[in-house]
Order: sequence, then C-alpha cells, then structure tokens
Amino acid sequence: MDDLHTEWAVSTGLVPYPEAVAFMEARAAAIADGTAPELVWLLEHPPLYSAGTSAKITDLRDPDRFPVYPTGRGGEYTYHGPGQRVGYVMLDLTKRGRDARKFVRNLERWLTASVAPFGITADRREGRVGVWVDRPDKGEGFEDKIAAIGVRLRRWVSFHGVALNVAPDLSHFTGITPCGISEYRYGVTSLSDLAKTSDMGSVDTAMKAAFEDIFGPVTTTEPPKFD
Repeated sequence: MDDLHTEWAVSTGLVPYPEAVAFMEARAAAIADGTAPELVWLLEHPPLYSAGTSAKITDLRDPDRFPVYPTGRGGEYTYHGPGQRVGYVMLDLTKRGRDARKFVRNLERWLTASVAPFGITADRREGRVGVWVDRPDKGEGFEDKIAAIGVRLRRWVSFHGVALNVAPDLSHFTGITPCGISEYRYGVTSLSDLAKTSDMGSVDTAMKAAFEDIFGPVTTTEPPKFD
C-alpha cells in the first residue's frame, strides 16, 4: 500500500446533506479513476434523518420532524445533527485488499479506539451494526449505541461512513427507530451523555490518531467548500 495517499479534512459549521452526498459521489468516482487521492472528511450536519437501502417506512416515527433523505448507503434510518461527528470515508479498497467485511470491521475498530481515550469501553455486537456500550446503570442487559456505520462501495471505493455521538440532542433520535432496532434494552448514547466529553476538537484528535493506527497515515487538507 505504499502508493496510498489519504487526505484528512475537517469542516467547521453545518454542512448541507445533499451537497455532501454529491461531493462524496464525485470524489469516489475520481478516486476510482485514479485522478484524486483517498479522503476522510469529518463534519456535522443540520438535523436530518437519512434512509439507507434497508429502511422500513414504519421505522420513520415522525416524518415531519426533520428533512428525510433517501440515500444509497447500507443500513436503515439514522439521525444526523449538531454535536454528532460524521466521518465520510472515501478509501480505495482495490489497493486495500477488496475485503468489504474486513473494511467494516476496521471501521468498528476505528470507532472503539476513538472513544477509548475518554475512558469508554465500546465494541461491536453480532447482528447489530455499529458500536455499543454496556449500560448496567440502566439495568441488566441494557446497551446503548454510541456510533453508527453505514457505507457503500462503488468500483471498490467506499463512501458514506460513520457517525459518532459526541454531544447531540438525543431526543432527536426518537423520530425514528434507529437502525431498525426497537428492543427496549437497546438505546442511544453519546460521549456527553456518559459524562466523558463534549469537546469536538479532542474527539477529532482521537479519531485521527486511531485512524492512522488502523488504516495508515493521512495528510491534512482543506475541506470542501459550498456556496
């Protein structure tokens, strides 16, 4: 993988969802064509719900609450909004082994390593996508999701990515059944909810370090700009 060049960009402010998706699709195509380097793009969105390819309309509990965007990523309904660090991951899996399962596992490893510096033990769960933490304070067998994963591959280039809850308004998740999981023992949490941190900058630092440990070095670049 010596020929890999991965850029790392962080946007400030709230990035509109349609513009972000259009940029990702164009960048993924350019990566596949060999005319652009890989990119990891961290950002926040205004409040919205997005529907993955497996989304069921019955899981959209409050369709008028926020804009709803159908999207080509895997998974079901999810929420994006302020206080949530979205990481869009545009990597060339042709140069990384063409192993989709390994790629998703590495995204999970990235997220668990990103929250570990804040004293949080998180992990994947068989049959439940994303990264979870045990909540014995809520009761035996209770668990909360702290980060979601939803990716798409086109020509072996990834786009979409991950969403780590730093300090979002957790009540906004009640407008959907997050990722289609309705079991009462399984909820949603955040770093702030767990009384760990609400500092996005420190989370970005942890995410960058963890990414480089798992996927390799990155070069900081300017984020996309939108009028």
